[in-house]
Amino acid sequence: MRRLCAGLLATAIATFALGGAALAETIKVGVIATFSGPNAIWGKQFKEAIQVYVAQHGNEVNGNTIEFIYKDVGGPNPDASKAAAQELLIREGVKYLAGFDFTPNALAVAPLINQAKVPAIIFNAATSAINKQSKYFVRTSFTLWQVAVPAAQWAAKNGAKKVVTAVSDYNPGIDAETAFGSAFEQQGGTIVEKIRMPLQTNDFAPFMQRIKNSGADTVFAFLPAGPATFAFTKAYSENGLKEAGIGFIGTGETDETTIDALGEQAIGLTTAYHYSDVHTSELNRAFAAKLAELFPNSRANMASMGAYDGAHLIYKMIELAGTDGDKAIEAAKGLSWESPRGPVSIDPTSRHVVQNVYIRRVERDGGRLVNREFDLVKSVPDLGFDR
Repeated sequence: MRRLCAGLLATAIATFALGGAALAETIKVGVIATFSGPNAIWGKQFKEAIQVYVAQHGNEVNGNTIEFIYKDVGGPNPDASKAAAQELLIREGVKYLAGFDFTPNALAVAPLINQAKVPAIIFNAATSAINKQSKYFVRTSFTLWQVAVPAAQWAAKNGAKKVVTAVSDYNPGIDAETAFGSAFEQQGGTIVEKIRMPLQTNDFAPFMQRIKNSGADTVFAFLPAGPATFAFTKAYSENGLKEAGIGFIGTGETDETTIDALGEQAIGLTTAYHYSDVHTSELNRAFAAKLAELFPNSRANMASMGAYDGAHLIYKMIELAGTDGDKAIEAAKGLSWESPRGPVSIDPTSRHVVQNVYIRRVERDGGRLVNREFDLVKSVPDLGFDR
């Protein structure tokens, strides 16, 4: 009898142990981004920032192993984004999607995440309307309304009277043009011309001439980070706009990954943005130090921060809700934390990050150029969500 009881007890213990082990699982996160072609910097920055976060915080949440799976879509390509999402959801069985550098790539997956009830964390795509397409979208980056309105207000308060806007001709660019223009006109300024430039062009000389001829005292620019932003800002410097008395106000055009290549002519360029890699905080110093340790030749930018905070949000959602998509979205609403960029929170209505927007000026800091923060607007939401 004792042997029978002992055997039953051993079986019960073994069953309990196996059952407990079964509770833990590998939770897969699919990251859709650009890892090849001229815009491959997006995927690189996303992946490195995720690896920094995992190095700092481990790869387990509540005993579950978190596995990131990366899919390349080669640039702004909604068909490729949709195909990647289908493969990740069906073949890989991911419970969370993330990434999305370009707006069309994010919009393409909305029907899929609605059907699968899988949260999708946007690391960059910055059109306000994206989050209206699915309740499963949550964004940890920024929107153009969020940074362009503070840019317009600062420009108006600091002497700009007549502005020409120059933006890439796609949804985020149109958002930037509309947001800056409406806010600037509310401050009493005048938009003298609105220039929309092809998304894939790197030849900005003809547009520089139009800006010169516009009669503006300032140009406001928005282009997606990468080769285009570098080419536009370089063209501004090389075509004598500063010497002609035309000031510059932008968003991410002095991106940290290309700023040094702009050279001394970039010094003094002003931007309104949500992150600088020289932001003064202990968390940012720790982030930068770990990035330098793991990837000595890399430099953090806003894409890095969108992915780093995106990884943090995914970890918190898993901690609070596991793999239940609806519960995870509810758990994300109202979450707040201290990020390397400063204090952030997720707005319960827009499911978009509320954050500080910093006014920055390019300066030389030793052997490199930096975006030095010198003013800020606190706790800015997505100002375009309700429009």
